[in-house]
Amino acid sequence: MSTDPTEWRSADTSDLLDTILALPDRAAAERFFRDLCTLRELHDLAQRWHVVRLLDEGRPYTEISRLTGASTATITRIAQWLHHGTGGYREALARTTATGRSADAADADDAAGRSRTEGRG
Repeated sequence: MSTDPTEWRSADTSDLLDTILALPDRAAAERFFRDLCTLRELHDLAQRWHVVRLLDEGRPYTEISRLTGASTATITRIAQWLHHGTGGYREALARTTATGRSADAADADDAAGRSRTEGRG
């Protein structure tokens, strides 16, 4: 692993990304991420993605904070990456929009996932 904290690419991150890409379907991805992450980590990842979608809709930071529970500092950091990052958020937004995956559907999936994983930490 690199000793440079700004360098996130490594053999381990490459292996992780390749593993994620090799998963055959959503059910396998759900199982993998639930085994890989704590509930808090999953919540934080889902919250960040929710913030991205709301920023993309042009919602004000205060509304996003109220809807997601994210701090305005977190929202500001996410907005920086959305507007000046590597383009990953934009590509993912374009792909989920192209497949008809809406924020409402994702929210329903989030709620269903919470009910299935309650009590696991």
